[in-house]
Amino acid sequence: MAADDVIKAHVKALKEGTDHARSLAQTLLNVPYGEGEGEKLDAYIPTTNSLDVPLVIYLHGGYWQFLSKEESGFMAVPLMDKGVVVVAVGYDIAPRGNMDLMVSQVRRSVVSVVQQYSHISGLYLCGHSAGAHLAAMVLSTDWSQYSFMPEIKGAFLVSGIYDLLPILSTYVNEPLKMTEEVAIRNSPSKLIPQTLKATGVNVTLEDVSNTDHFSIIEQLVDEDYHLTKLLLKMMGKR
Repeated sequence: MAADDVIKAHVKALKEGTDHARSLAQTLLNVPYGEGEGEKLDAYIPTTNSLDVPLVIYLHGGYWQFLSKEESGFMAVPLMDKGVVVVAVGYDIAPRGNMDLMVSQVRRSVVSVVQQYSHISGLYLCGHSAGAHLAAMVLSTDWSQYSFMPEIKGAFLVSGIYDLLPILSTYVNEPLKMTEEVAIRNSPSKLIPQTLKATGVNVTLEDVSNTDHFSIIEQLVDEDYHLTKLLLKMMGKR
């Protein structure tokens, strides 16, 4: 497939999965987490009487310049079947949004979600590509600057970009207009002086065979997919 066709197929797969989830789930759509027009989220809520209800916040990819929460509910069906709430977060992609704004938005979205869904048993993050970068930035937040410190029990970072400096000289940076200073302060790899393992966090690295950058996340619609099982296992749901 040509590069443009790969992107189109990816967007189509995610949109179809999201439409399917919306047809099956109880949803709360376009819930504001801030005052900005792009600061909205969608919640996919399982039918369950259990008090053990984990919540996964999903941050979409798209090189910070395409995709949206409208294509980000695709993974909800297999997770809802296990009693998991899925929240897809929107943020202002470039050129409307810059990197500092996007990072600020996803951090604030996490605080808002925890305050709105205070009954959840555990908060988890999942992000793909640029969304994995944003999830990593959430993990490196100095929460003393906020009125609330969320307890994040786990994170699932899929095919992320953790050093933004190599992007500066590429076409990806044209709409982002990042300077070196912006790239450094928004690179998770520059913000963590020691490894996550050294801080006592349980870390695993998975090399998922027979996938590419796009199919690795698209397949989360399948309850039998390796990463779906791992995500549920992380939450104690499998």
